[in-house]
Amino acid sequence: MEQHEAAKKPTNFNNWLAVKITDVVGTMWCAYIFAILALISLPQAIQSGTSALIGWIAQTFLQLVLLSIIMVGQKVAAEKSDRQLEQTYYDAEALLQISDDMHKLVKQNVTLTQQVSELLGQNTQLTEQINKLICHKGKK
Repeated sequence: MEQHEAAKKPTNFNNWLAVKITDVVGTMWCAYIFAILALISLPQAIQSGTSALIGWIAQTFLQLVLLSIIMVGQKVAAEKSDRQLEQTYYDAEALLQISDDMHKLVKQNVTLTQQVSELLGQNTQLTEQINKLICHKGKK
């Protein structure tokens, strides 16, 4: 999974800056700061009337605060998804190892079955030879 971490690193300044800003804005601490900033203008919105208050809620509070909260939620969901993906990878790796082990055991079973079959064939031949000797001695 080291390659996965390397793939996440930005390749140029613009990407690097975007990642840094996203890392800062996508925190609950940033959401708290945005909420405080938004609340500073709340008294003025209340005094200005219903229309201004609705505008303040929609344009100031929701946009500022929810932006950070949504980014935090997406980060948490992505981390969970990454963990699930990593676990799926390890599970698949384990299943592949089990499959390889089963394949080896099947090959060993085939080899042992062939050897048992050969020994049974030899045993049958020896039994027939012994029976012939016994029958041949019995006739004398």
